Amino acid sequence: MNWRVVVRPEAGDDVEEAATWYDERQPGLGSDFTEEILKVFDALELNPLLNCRRHPRKNIRWRYPERFPYRVIYEVREDEKRVVVAAVLHAARHDRQWQKRI
Repeated sequence: MNWRVVVRPEAGDDVEEAATWYDERQPGLGSDFTEEILKVFDALELNPLLNCRRHPRKNIRWRYPERFPYRVIYEVREDEKRVVVAAVLHAARHDRQWQKRI
């Protein structure tokens, strides 16, 4: 059974902001970025438990797209079979950036 992936508005804004930044550097690269992130969302729909937990008390995990240095940070709610994407942030950003959203 597939999991339901819910993307918080802030995470959607993260994707748009990064895609715009990439497009400014090279036209079309923003679309490539968005496509990679959507592939991660599709993978989460199939198996969000594949990646290890990153938070001691909550079921917070993250997954990296193949081509870009970003983290898709999400919470797994096993009782609801739901995955909540909280943030899509550059891998070098400090954890405080996503912890504010959880």
